[in-house]
Amino acid sequence: MSVLHRKLYARRNISFQGKALIVEGPVEAAHLQELHMHPGLKAFRRPDEQKEALVEIATLPEGRIILARDQNTIVGYVTFHYPDEMETWSSPSMEDLIELGAIEVAKDYRGAGLGKHLLRLAFSAGQLENVIVFTTEYYWHWDLEGSGLSVWEYRRMMEALMQTVDMVWYATDDPEICSHPANCLMVRVGKEVPLSSVEQFDRVRFRRRFMY
Repeated sequence: MSVLHRKLYARRNISFQGKALIVEGPVEAAHLQELHMHPGLKAFRRPDEQKEALVEIATLPEGRIILARDQNTIVGYVTFHYPDEMETWSSPSMEDLIELGAIEVAKDYRGAGLGKHLLRLAFSAGQLENVIVFTTEYYWHWDLEGSGLSVWEYRRMMEALMQTVDMVWYATDDPEICSHPANCLMVRVGKEVPLSSVEQFDRVRFRRRFMY
Protein backbone atom coordinates (compact mmCIF):
# COMPACT_ATOMS: atom_id res chain seq x y z
CA MET A 1 0.00 0.00 0.00
CA SER A 2 1.36 3.38 -1.00
CA VAL A 3 0.31 6.29 1.21
CA LEU A 4 -0.01 9.82 -0.11
CA HIS A 5 1.48 12.23 2.42
CA ARG A 6 -0.67 15.32 2.06
CA LYS A 7 1.11 18.53 2.98
CA LEU A 8 -1.28 21.45 2.86
CA TYR A 9 0.40 24.65 4.03
CA ALA A 10 -1.62 26.84 6.37
CA ARG A 11 -0.87 29.90 8.48
CA ARG A 12 -2.51 31.50 11.50
CA ASN A 13 -1.81 34.76 13.35
CA ILE A 14 -1.84 34.57 17.15
CA SER A 15 -1.78 37.60 19.48
CA PHE A 16 0.34 37.21 22.62
CA GLN A 17 1.49 39.96 24.99
CA GLY A 18 1.23 42.59 22.30
CA LYS A 19 3.13 40.47 19.79
CA ALA A 20 1.85 39.00 16.54
CA LEU A 21 2.99 35.38 16.48
CA ILE A 22 2.71 33.20 13.40
CA VAL A 23 1.79 29.52 13.47
CA GLU A 24 2.45 27.85 10.11
CA GLY A 25 3.23 24.63 8.34
CA PRO A 26 4.08 22.18 7.12
CA VAL A 27 7.15 24.33 6.40
CA GLU A 28 9.90 23.51 3.94
CA ALA A 29 13.54 23.04 4.88
CA ALA A 30 14.59 26.19 3.03
CA HIS A 31 12.24 28.29 5.16
CA LEU A 32 13.55 26.71 8.36
CA GLN A 33 17.12 27.55 7.34
CA GLU A 34 16.22 31.25 7.35
CA LEU A 35 14.92 31.17 10.94
CA HIS A 36 16.56 31.14 14.38
CA MET A 37 15.75 28.89 17.33
CA HIS A 38 14.74 30.45 20.62
CA PRO A 39 17.42 29.57 23.23
CA GLY A 40 14.71 28.14 25.48
CA LEU A 41 13.97 25.31 23.06
CA LYS A 42 16.31 22.78 24.62
CA ALA A 43 14.10 19.96 25.91
CA PHE A 44 15.55 17.39 23.51
CA ARG A 45 18.95 18.79 22.49
CA ARG A 46 20.77 22.09 22.10
CA PRO A 47 18.74 24.64 20.07
CA ASP A 48 21.17 24.69 17.13
CA GLU A 49 21.21 20.90 17.00
CA GLN A 50 17.43 20.78 17.22
CA LYS A 51 17.17 23.16 14.29
CA GLU A 52 19.31 20.79 12.23
CA ALA A 53 16.96 17.97 13.18
CA LEU A 54 13.92 20.01 12.13
CA VAL A 55 15.49 20.81 8.77
CA GLU A 56 16.24 17.13 8.20
CA ILE A 57 12.69 16.07 9.09
CA ALA A 58 11.26 18.69 6.72
CA THR A 59 13.10 17.05 3.80
CA LEU A 60 11.53 13.62 4.40
CA PRO A 61 8.60 12.58 2.18
CA GLU A 62 6.43 11.91 5.25
CA GLY A 63 8.08 14.50 7.49
CA ARG A 64 6.30 17.66 8.52
CA ILE A 65 7.23 20.54 10.78
CA ILE A 66 4.60 22.90 12.18
CA LEU A 67 6.12 25.91 13.91
CA ALA A 68 5.27 29.02 15.87
CA ARG A 69 7.51 32.03 15.38
CA ASP A 70 7.99 35.53 16.67
CA GLN A 71 9.17 37.28 13.51
CA ASN A 72 12.23 35.16 12.53
CA THR A 73 12.60 33.29 15.81
CA ILE A 74 11.08 29.84 16.23
CA VAL A 75 9.38 29.75 19.65
CA GLY A 76 7.53 26.45 19.31
CA TYR A 77 7.24 23.46 17.02
CA VAL A 78 5.77 20.02 16.52
CA THR A 79 7.31 17.26 14.41
CA PHE A 80 5.80 14.35 12.47
CA HIS A 81 7.78 11.54 10.86
CA TYR A 82 8.09 7.78 10.59
CA PRO A 83 9.19 6.03 13.80
CA ASP A 84 12.94 5.69 14.22
CA GLU A 85 14.14 2.33 12.92
CA MET A 86 15.50 1.53 16.38
CA GLU A 87 12.05 1.89 17.96
CA THR A 88 9.49 -0.86 18.53
CA TRP A 89 6.96 1.08 16.46
CA SER A 90 9.00 0.90 13.25
CA SER A 91 8.57 -2.85 12.84
CA PRO A 92 6.71 -4.02 10.93
CA SER A 93 7.13 -1.15 8.53
CA MET A 94 3.81 0.67 8.05
CA GLU A 95 3.55 3.48 5.53
CA ASP A 96 0.45 4.84 7.26
CA LEU A 97 1.89 4.97 10.79
CA ILE A 98 3.28 8.41 11.67
CA GLU A 99 4.88 9.47 14.94
CA LEU A 100 4.24 12.84 16.52
CA GLY A 101 7.83 12.95 17.64
CA ALA A 102 8.18 16.14 19.62
CA ILE A 103 6.22 19.17 20.70
CA GLU A 104 7.93 22.05 22.46
CA VAL A 105 7.15 25.69 23.29
CA ALA A 106 9.70 28.12 24.74
CA LYS A 107 8.93 28.97 28.36
CA ASP A 108 8.62 32.71 27.63
CA TYR A 109 5.76 31.98 25.20
CA ARG A 110 3.70 29.59 27.27
CA GLY A 111 0.21 30.76 28.09
CA ALA A 112 -0.72 31.58 24.50
CA GLY A 113 -2.09 28.11 23.82
CA LEU A 114 0.56 27.58 21.15
CA GLY A 115 0.61 23.82 21.68
CA LYS A 116 -3.06 23.57 20.78
CA HIS A 117 -2.65 25.95 17.83
CA LEU A 118 0.27 23.89 16.49
CA LEU A 119 -1.63 20.62 16.71
CA ARG A 120 -4.87 21.95 15.26
CA LEU A 121 -3.06 23.39 12.27
CA ALA A 122 -1.18 20.12 11.77
CA PHE A 123 -4.43 18.16 11.53
CA SER A 124 -6.34 20.79 9.54
CA ALA A 125 -7.95 20.19 6.14
CA GLY A 126 -8.03 16.42 6.68
CA GLN A 127 -4.39 16.04 5.71
CA LEU A 128 -3.72 13.32 8.31
CA GLU A 129 -6.95 11.35 7.92
CA ASN A 130 -5.24 8.57 5.95
CA VAL A 131 -2.69 7.73 8.64
CA ILE A 132 -2.46 6.57 12.25
CA VAL A 133 -0.69 9.23 14.31
CA PHE A 134 0.80 8.19 17.65
CA THR A 135 2.96 9.82 20.28
CA THR A 136 4.88 8.27 23.14
CA GLU A 137 4.88 10.49 26.22
CA TYR A 138 7.83 9.92 28.56
CA TYR A 139 7.99 11.83 31.83
CA TRP A 140 11.76 12.38 31.53
CA HIS A 141 11.15 14.70 28.56
CA TRP A 142 8.76 16.92 30.51
CA ASP A 143 9.75 20.30 31.88
CA LEU A 144 8.63 19.55 35.43
CA GLU A 145 10.95 22.12 37.00
CA GLY A 146 10.07 24.95 34.62
CA SER A 147 6.35 24.26 34.73
CA GLY A 148 6.13 23.76 38.48
CA LEU A 149 3.83 20.79 37.89
CA SER A 150 4.01 17.34 39.41
CA VAL A 151 4.50 14.32 37.18
CA TRP A 152 0.78 13.52 37.29
CA GLU A 153 -0.30 17.12 36.70
CA TYR A 154 1.99 17.27 33.66
CA ARG A 155 0.63 13.94 32.44
CA ARG A 156 -2.94 15.27 32.64
CA MET A 157 -1.88 18.43 30.82
CA MET A 158 -0.30 16.43 27.98
CA GLU A 159 -3.35 14.19 27.67
CA ALA A 160 -5.63 17.23 27.51
CA LEU A 161 -3.39 18.80 24.87
CA MET A 162 -3.46 15.71 22.65
CA GLN A 163 -7.21 15.34 23.10
CA THR A 164 -7.71 18.69 21.33
CA VAL A 165 -7.04 16.81 18.08
CA ASP A 166 -8.86 13.63 19.19
CA MET A 167 -5.77 11.68 20.21
CA VAL A 168 -6.69 9.24 22.97
CA TRP A 169 -4.88 6.97 25.42
CA TYR A 170 -4.10 3.47 24.12
CA ALA A 171 -2.91 0.51 26.16
CA THR A 172 0.39 -1.14 25.26
CA ASP A 173 2.92 -3.58 26.68
CA ASP A 174 5.89 -1.64 25.28
CA PRO A 175 8.63 -1.93 27.96
CA GLU A 176 9.75 1.69 27.75
CA ILE A 177 6.25 3.06 28.24
CA CYS A 178 5.54 0.52 30.97
CA SER A 179 8.74 1.50 32.81
CA HIS A 180 6.90 4.33 34.59
CA PRO A 181 3.14 4.69 35.22
CA ALA A 182 3.12 8.33 34.05
CA ASN A 183 4.36 7.39 30.58
CA CYS A 184 1.63 6.84 28.01
CA LEU A 185 0.77 6.14 24.40
CA MET A 186 -1.63 8.54 22.65
CA VAL A 187 -3.13 7.65 19.27
CA ARG A 188 -5.39 9.08 16.59
CA VAL A 189 -6.68 6.77 13.84
CA GLY A 190 -7.61 8.75 10.74
CA LYS A 191 -11.03 8.24 9.20
CA GLU A 192 -9.53 6.82 5.99
CA VAL A 193 -7.24 4.25 7.65
CA PRO A 194 -8.16 0.68 6.63
CA LEU A 195 -9.00 -1.94 9.26
CA SER A 196 -5.96 -3.98 8.21
CA SER A 197 -3.66 -1.16 9.34
CA VAL A 198 -5.48 -0.80 12.66
CA GLU A 199 -5.06 -4.54 13.28
CA GLN A 200 -1.39 -4.37 12.34
CA PHE A 201 -0.87 -1.48 14.77
CA ASP A 202 -2.61 -3.48 17.50
CA ARG A 203 -0.07 -6.26 17.01
CA VAL A 204 2.73 -3.72 17.44
CA ARG A 205 1.15 -2.36 20.64
CA PHE A 206 0.97 -5.82 22.19
CA ARG A 207 4.05 -7.73 21.15
CA ARG A 208 4.37 -9.66 24.41
CA ARG A 209 0.84 -10.91 24.94
CA PHE A 210 1.78 -14.47 24.00
CA MET A 211 4.78 -14.64 26.31
CA TYR A 212 2.72 -15.31 29.45
